Amino acid sequence: MEVGLLIAYAALGIMAVVPIYYGSFASVKWPKKSKQKRKSPGHDTDSSSEEESSAESLSTEDAYLFPIFGSVVLFSLYLIFKLLDKEYVNYLVTAYFAFLGVVAVTNVGVHVVKSVFKFKVDAYKLVLTKKAKELYNANFTIIHLVSLFFSILLTAFYVGTKNWIASNIFGLAFAFNAIQMLSLDSFKTGMILLGGLFFYDIFWVFGTEVMVTVAKSFDAPIKVVWPKQWTGEEALQFTMLGLGDIVVPGIYVALCLRFDHSNYLKKNPNAGRYSTFPTPYFRNCFTAYILGLVTTIVVMHTFKAAQPALLYLSPACILAVLATGIMKNQLTDVFNYSADDAESKEEKNKKDTGRPKKQMSSESEGDDGNFKKHNIQGEDDNSGTSAVLTAEEEDYVDVSPTSSTSDNKLE
Repeated sequence: MEVGLLIAYAALGIMAVVPIYYGSFASVKWPKKSKQKRKSPGHDTDSSSEEESSAESLSTEDAYLFPIFGSVVLFSLYLIFKLLDKEYVNYLVTAYFAFLGVVAVTNVGVHVVKSVFKFKVDAYKLVLTKKAKELYNANFTIIHLVSLFFSILLTAFYVGTKNWIASNIFGLAFAFNAIQMLSLDSFKTGMILLGGLFFYDIFWVFGTEVMVTVAKSFDAPIKVVWPKQWTGEEALQFTMLGLGDIVVPGIYVALCLRFDHSNYLKKNPNAGRYSTFPTPYFRNCFTAYILGLVTTIVVMHTFKAAQPALLYLSPACILAVLATGIMKNQLTDVFNYSADDAESKEEKNKKDTGRPKKQMSSESEGDDGNFKKHNIQGEDDNSGTSAVLTAEEEDYVDVSPTSSTSDNKLE
């Protein structure tokens, strides 16, 4: 095997596992401690204004419909590229993904800063109301604004050049955000989704030219790519991996980590935010994904043909969870686990153990006495539209995962 091709395969593998690993840890929600505990000496601080990403939950019904809707969208794109001018279609696609890319890269930039640095910044909350109804609210810091600025620069560079490195950055950002924000409500749903897309992938890759044609024609960051060779006068040729082969197994791997986390909290309800916890399901499923991806690449290289990655990834991830459940005598717990129920219990524990949160109004002051407030626009009689911008000092702390032989640490 040529060295350049070997590097390309390794690069694809790294770009696949990185968003899954970090996106999985970003999807874990720890119970918040009371403000007094967060501010007490010896504890890492975590501001109450820190923004928690709300996850979209996929149900069993969604899992059944996903391959059907996916097939409709895929075939529609195929017809569009066959019947219309690809250049004009890709103009519209570029504009759409440029907007999404700014949002996705901004979020990843903020997460990276939180993971790497530890310093205090002012956290702002913008609330837009009309009479007594809240129309919109947003939490942000100066880090969000800086990240947004660089995201816009990156987007402009991508739109102007269609550089493959910029495209990969957008693709990885999309994958990270999807794994962080999309959640499966149960292992049953995850297995149905992986099983349905197993047959979906086989049909559209082996049975037709549709998927390969769309992947090559669709000039958007829906895949990660790497050059097969760097030398020679010919144009660069790329090997590629679709984001679906990262995101779909990725949200299943993330479910495994949340299941490990839920099991830990059942035994340790008062665990701190930075406690280590065993991750047998996550570790085994993540390892199975890597092995499945390696198998895909080996088969693709051997037969010199595109391979439906989920043909190997879906069984690997499903069997890893089933095998772990059998070995730990927890198979019943696996199938009875409901992410929605687990989150409801954690929320109940927070309400039982934490002090009530104050409802902030335009006249209230923060708990620490250092709350700063700026009215942008408002009506004293509460009869019109108003916006309130509030700010308080926030500690950014390290939330990156570290792993050992028996457990992983969320720091």
